Amino acid sequence: MAGLSSSLSSFGRCSHAVVRALPESLCQHALRREKGKEVDFPRAEREYQLLIGVLKTKLGLQVLELPADESLPDCVFVEDVAVVCEETALLTRPGAPSRRKEVDAMKRALESLNLNIVEMTDENATLDGGDVLFTGREFFVGLSNRTNRRGAEILADTFKDYAVSTVPVHGALHLKSFCSMAGPNLIAIGSSEAAQKALKTMQQMSDHRYDKLTVPNDSAANCVYLNIPGKGHILLHRAPEEYPESAKVFEKLKDHMLIPIACTELEKIDGS
Repeated sequence: MAGLSSSLSSFGRCSHAVVRALPESLCQHALRREKGKEVDFPRAEREYQLLIGVLKTKLGLQVLELPADESLPDCVFVEDVAVVCEETALLTRPGAPSRRKEVDAMKRALESLNLNIVEMTDENATLDGGDVLFTGREFFVGLSNRTNRRGAEILADTFKDYAVSTVPVHGALHLKSFCSMAGPNLIAIGSSEAAQKALKTMQQMSDHRYDKLTVPNDSAANCVYLNIPGKGHILLHRAPEEYPESAKVFEKLKDHMLIPIACTELEKIDGS
């Protein structure tokens, strides 16, 4: 899911969400770091439809659903192909060449919202949105197998009002494989050595001191914070049946509306 959010004064505010339907080809052809369990496509579809229902019905967001493309098995992961901040959208150049055509449909969707579109055309640059953490004050960009320093430089040129710091990513696909923003000033972070090392780097690079919420499972640290007028602080997080100990940590956030979202099937192909 790609949420359209704004700056610190209204961090987490959004009115629209962009999603993309699941192609059946993801079961056999989606990229994955390690060969693992087979994707149960009907279950993945049910989990996806439950997410759509939450976004539309429970949260009242306007949801732009892009059609599946069987030639693009990873296209459901829309976060990787655009970084949206305030009225500007940076269309990325994904690190995996097989994913670069995913940008086309996202471009049309974001143009329909009248955003200022910036395209990443430098063939030396790679950037996956999964490596971009926006805190409301600044950006942290993971340098991973999918994102390089030139990609981070283009992001900095696009969003000149914000500091941009790079964070080496080891042992994970993306920076947000083990961290995310769980609220204003609050970083959710996994417990692994790689996650904690990245957090230490971010703390050293920033002039601001963030609060942290440490969860036992790295995958559970990837959550979605929203601030919706009339509904307050909302956190979409991994379901208790998937990560019960991490769910107990989220339950300590008494000021949040907590909405568990299962992602059992897409996690098998590195989704979270």
